Amino acid sequence: MYCTAITTAPPDEAPRLAACIVEARLAACVQVIPGVSSYFWWQGGAQNESESVLLCKTTDAAREELTALIQREHSYDVPELVFLPIDGGLESYLSWIGEEVQAEEA
Repeated sequence: MYCTAITTAPPDEAPRLAACIVEARLAACVQVIPGVSSYFWWQGGAQNESESVLLCKTTDAAREELTALIQREHSYDVPELVFLPIDGGLESYLSWIGEEVQAEEA
């Protein structure tokens, strides 16, 4: 029912993307972790970029809308987006996530 969506973004884009996600009510909280060095294979070669990681506390019901928002608002051609299930936690915190995320049920 609850999950954490993980994406990365350029440092100057991450705050805007985080605000957009929260304002759309697709995550109760987005934590921006700056200063990540990402090493990856892209367009035939090894790359290295400075990025920020965004940890989005959300619900399974918001996955589709959150995916669409990131595809629409992100500057990358192929943005990272993975969902990790939340397998437990403080019940009051989990309830807060459920109350704040306003995704429409698919």
